[in-house]
Amino acid sequence: QVQLVESGGGLVQAGGSLRLSCSASERTFANYDMGWFRQPPGKEREFVAAIRWNGDSTYYADLVKGRFTVSRDNARNTMYLQMNSLKPEDTAVYYCAAANWFGSRRPEQYDYWGQGTEVTVSS
Repeated sequence: QVQLVESGGGLVQAGGSLRLSCSASERTFANYDMGWFRQPPGKEREFVAAIRWNGDSTYYADLVKGRFTVSRDNARNTMYLQMNSLKPEDTAVYYCAAANWFGSRRPEQYDYWGQGTEVTVSS
């Protein structure tokens, strides 16, 4: 089973920036499409961003497009989410996920999940 570990969450003021990291134990990390999802307290999990196995295509939710950037370093088995111009509504637990074959905007497309890292944006 692929193990995923998120890091980089914390408390930040509105307008600030954070960079999240997702590290994978899998040696064939480059074979997986990867995605970021988030879940505000008391709400359902929602799509944030995704990146194809070779990094040639990225996808973003409308609410984060232009503010967030997803990238990956396959040599380090790591995916990143650079978050700029953060808003209070970005407050959530952020999860990274890996898909065996194809991953896009739906959580059920992903096979492995990390435990999440909390992001809190103050007003």
